[in-house]
This record gives sequence, C-alpha cells and structure tokens, in this order.
Amino acid sequence: QVQLVESGGGLVQAGGSLRLSCSGSGSILAISAMGWYRQAPGKQRELVATITSGGSTNYLDSVKGRFTISRDNAKVYLQMNSLKPEDTAVYYCNAAFILTNLQRGDYWGQGTQVTVSV
Repeated sequence: QVQLVESGGGLVQAGGSLRLSCSGSGSILAISAMGWYRQAPGKQRELVATITSGGSTNYLDSVKGRFTISRDNAKVYLQMNSLKPEDTAVYYCNAAFILTNLQRGDYWGQGTQVTVSV
C-alpha cells in the first residue's frame, strides 16, 4: 500500500506565502514524477506544478515565478509566494510510483485547503 499525506495548507492574506508538503510512504521502489493539482469550487481540477525523477519541472502559467516545486526522495513540496485570491482551492498531491512488485501506480493525497483572503 502507498499513502500520500499532505500538510501546510491554511488561510493567508493576499501577498503572503505558504509551503505545502506531501510525503509518500509504502512499498515505493522508484519515483516517476510527483506534482500538485488544485480544484477550486465549481471548477475542474488543474495541474499546478510537476517535477520528474530527473528534476524537470512544469508549471501552470498563472503560477510561474510565484510557486516553486521541489522534491526530496518521496517528499514533494510547493512553495507558494505572492499568493492571490484566485489561488484559493483544495490542493492535491499526486505521485507516479514504481512499486517494489514492479507495478506502476498513480496516487493522490487527501487534499489540503488553501484560502487566500483579499
């Protein structure tokens, strides 16, 4: 079994910063990629940032220059600076792992609420 546990969400004023963390545990042999998605009320879930096993990153255009994704083994972080009210959403950690039984799996965290007030 594999689990992703997130932390770090909360309420912050516009212009402030938050750091999200996500830790993977279980029968993980290797990591293909990890990332963060978000879903605002009434909207579809969207990709915020991803990082591959080789360290390549990809960002949603609206967060470029403000958010930074990083990874340390099976932990992934999202440093969010200069937050805007439109960043308000539930943020989900996602990971593509290769398990010790050599199967590949795609996993989601439980989500953490980020609320940015004006």
